[in-house]
Amino acid sequence: QMQLVESGGGLVQAGGSLRLSCTASGGTFSRYAMAWFRQAPGKEREFVTAISWTGSRTYYADSVKGRFTISRDNAKTTVYLQMNSLKPEDTAVYYCAADMWGTAAVGEYEYDYWGQGTQVTVSS
Repeated sequence: QMQLVESGGGLVQAGGSLRLSCTASGGTFSRYAMAWFRQAPGKEREFVTAISWTGSRTYYADSVKGRFTISRDNAKTTVYLQMNSLKPEDTAVYYCAADMWGTAAVGEYEYDYWGQGTQVTVSS
């Protein structure tokens, strides 16, 4: 059973940057594709970005392409989300998720394990 713990959320002004981390335990991290999803108040959870288990494939939602970067460090069993040029519409709870042998899928149903989330608030 894999456990995922997100960190790095907070309050930032529009145009600023944050780096989220998600540290995994209880599983073989290198076998899992990792993803970030987010849920804004009153909205459904949506895909943000994912990285395949090999690290060779990444995928981004159009809304974050060019501003966000996903990366992974298998030695630290951690996936990162670097968020630059933040906008108020990026305000949400950000969740990381894991999918064994995954190829950076977009659908929530592909992911087996989820973290508790970390709040990101971008002020205008």
